[in-house]
Amino acid sequence: MKHESMSLTEQCELSKSDENHAAELAAACHRQIERLNPTLNAFITVIPLEKKIPPPNGNAPLYGIPVAVKDLYDTRGIRTTAGSKFFADNIPQEDAFVVQKIKNAGAQIIGKTNTHEIALGVTNNNPHFGACRNPWDITRTPGGSSGGSAVAVATGMALAALGTDTGGSIRIPASLCGVVGLKPSYGRVSLRGILPLSWNLDHAGPLTRNVEDAALMLQVICGYDQLDPASLKTLPGDYISHLGDGMSGRKIALAVGSYIDESDAEVLEAVYKAARILEKQGAIITEVNMDFLREAALANGIMTQVDGAAFHRERLKEHPDWFGADVRLRLETGAAFTSGEYSLARRTQVEITRRFELLFDEYDALILPTTPISAPVIEGENAIERARQLTRFTAPFNLSGLPALSIPCGFTKEGLPIGLQIVSRAWNEAGLLRTGYAFQQATDWHKMKPEIAL
Repeated sequence: MKHESMSLTEQCELSKSDENHAAELAAACHRQIERLNPTLNAFITVIPLEKKIPPPNGNAPLYGIPVAVKDLYDTRGIRTTAGSKFFADNIPQEDAFVVQKIKNAGAQIIGKTNTHEIALGVTNNNPHFGACRNPWDITRTPGGSSGGSAVAVATGMALAALGTDTGGSIRIPASLCGVVGLKPSYGRVSLRGILPLSWNLDHAGPLTRNVEDAALMLQVICGYDQLDPASLKTLPGDYISHLGDGMSGRKIALAVGSYIDESDAEVLEAVYKAARILEKQGAIITEVNMDFLREAALANGIMTQVDGAAFHRERLKEHPDWFGADVRLRLETGAAFTSGEYSLARRTQVEITRRFELLFDEYDALILPTTPISAPVIEGENAIERARQLTRFTAPFNLSGLPALSIPCGFTKEGLPIGLQIVSRAWNEAGLLRTGYAFQQATDWHKMKPEIAL
C-alpha cells in the first residue's frame, strides 16, 4: 500500500495540492477494508465514501486523512454500539468532542472500529459483533479493547485511528499489532461523548503507523473542554517541533525486578536491545527496580471493575443476560467489592502517583515492555490466562494518569510484534514522543507490515 509509507503531514500536503489525492486515499483504505475486514473484523460500521471531498478549510492539518474511530466515540448520525447489545441501535445526535476536532482538522471518518464489549477487556473477542483478529496471525488476539483501531492502522484500512485506554486498551493492541499507541496524560484529551468505563481512569488517544503521526494526532485532539469535568486547563503543547532534538544527556530508567522478569524472554531481550540503542544515541540508562508496579496494577483492576459496575448498574440489574459472560463476571465482581477495598485502591492510587513524581524528578523517561507476552491465541487452553497478563505493565500508568507510548521494538521467533513502552512525567508528552522518535529513527520495526496487508 503506497499511501502507508508517507507521514500524515505529507499525505495532508499532497491532498491540499492535488484535489484528487484525498479521494484516492479514502478509496485505497476502502479497498483494504473490502479485502480484509471479512477476515479480520476490524470494523463494526463502515462509512461510505463521499463522492467529493470539500476543499480544506483554514489550516486543516488532517485534510483528506482517513481516520477510524473506536465504536465508543459518539458520531452524529452514525450508530455507536460500544460493542454492546445495549447500544446496538444507538445513533447519537452529536459528535464526541474529539471526533469534532478531527473533523474540523479535515479528516475523513472512514468507520467505527470493533471493541471489546463496553471496553471491559483486552482480547477484543466480542460476542455480539464477532472477534477481531490479529493481522500477523489470525488465530491470535489483536489485543483490546481498541483492537479494531490497531488492526485498521496496521493493515492500511485507515491511516490513523482513535482509541480509549483504561488499563492499557490503546497500548496493548498497539504492541500486539506492531503499531504506535499513545495514552496522553489524564485530562489532556476530552472524554466528552465517549462511553465511560471508569471516570477515574479513562483516557482517549491515537493509534498510528509512526511517532510523528501520533504527535500530529495529539496536536489536533488535545485541548481544554469546559464541559468535560475530567478535562484540565493547561498551556497548549507543541508535540511536533522538538521531535528531532535527540537523546544526548537524557536520563532514562530501565525497569527491572521480579515483576518485570515474569515477561517472556524474547520480550525482555527486545526491550534490553532498545535500551542499548537509546544509550548509543547519548541517553544515560540506569536500571531501576519497579516491583511496586504489581500493587499499582491490582489497584487499577479493582477501580476499573467497581467504576464499570457503577456506570452499568441499571443495565446489570435489568438485563445481565445481555452482557457477554466475561464482561458480566467482571461487572459482578466489581459490584461485590466493598467500599473499604475501593477506598484502599484509591489510597494506593495517591501513593503510587507520588512515587512516580519522585521517580521523574530523577529521570526523563522510564522504559519497560508494553506487554509481558506477544499476542495470545483467541481460543484454546490457557487463552484466558495468557490474556490476563496483558495489562500488567500498562495499568499502572492509568492509575497514575501518566503519559505512556507503545512503539514497535522487535518480533518473536513466531513473527509476532513486541512493543516498547515509554513513560514520562505528567504533561510531558513532548519529551515522551521525542524519546520514541529517537528510537524509531534508529530502527525499522515500525515499517514492518503483516503479509495479509500487502
